[in-house]
Amino acid sequence: MAASLLVLAGCVPTTHPLELSRIGKNVSDAAMEQQLPAPGPVVVETVTSATWKVPLSGLLNLKDPQAAALQDRDEPIAVYAHVLRHPVHGNFLVDTGVSARIVQNPSDYGLNWLLQKVMKLDQMKLQKPTADIVAGLNGPLGGVFFTHLHIDHITGMPDIGPEVPLFVGTDEATATYFKHGATQNATNALLANKAPLQELPFTQRPAPLEPNTFEAVLDIFGDASVFAIYTPGHTAGSTAYLVRSTQGPILLVGDTSHTQWGWDHGVEPGKFTRDQAHNRESLRKLKALAARHPGMQVRLGHQ
Repeated sequence: MAASLLVLAGCVPTTHPLELSRIGKNVSDAAMEQQLPAPGPVVVETVTSATWKVPLSGLLNLKDPQAAALQDRDEPIAVYAHVLRHPVHGNFLVDTGVSARIVQNPSDYGLNWLLQKVMKLDQMKLQKPTADIVAGLNGPLGGVFFTHLHIDHITGMPDIGPEVPLFVGTDEATATYFKHGATQNATNALLANKAPLQELPFTQRPAPLEPNTFEAVLDIFGDASVFAIYTPGHTAGSTAYLVRSTQGPILLVGDTSHTQWGWDHGVEPGKFTRDQAHNRESLRKLKALAARHPGMQVRLGHQ
């Protein structure tokens, strides 16, 4: 009975150590956006670490009227690591890509046979493992900023050093959900012997918010080069990152939108998302931000 109640109540994504980060400062949307016309100092490289196929019904809410003509199928996607090279603060990743060790021996990292089957791990084909991405940085890795803690975004962790700081959004590591019961062991195994998770110090604005205003924005380095944007919905602490790059502004939306079709049509993810209504609202705000800045590059969760 007690175990059944625990499943119904849910559990946290991970029991890995967690602390509050002191990085960055909270800023307004306007303060962030006024910096965007000028090119920034950060070099951004998005690396396809692996290709994969997963059900479209997870990637898109097929119950949305706009998706009425779509049928569930296995959809080709990619698993990315975004490399940020800051001239002062050094090298960072947004999400981790995939370690070769995960592909070769998934059970060593808590991915039991059932989870491997559900995740269709046999459909994941390695392109550039995380170890190679880190080796090509020409300097130490200064930290990893997670869009969220779903397993496919932390599959590079076996190749991340134990000294590397790890950053997550508000509530990402602490919000309970029944599906975490199936993934917590794997998440713990992937984070084992790594640095504590650091929760980004977002200060959430009280409701009601002005139209198209985000719940919180953090200037990560305090120099208006990289902003973390609190975009809950896909997970409790989902976070997008807006980078003032040498190429102009680049928006890394994480899994607020997995696919190009979902972004173009404003349709949120399906079965993979925790709170579709909140996800849809975060997606709408990100699309509005991009529309206000036509030169902005948008890089989606998996396409």
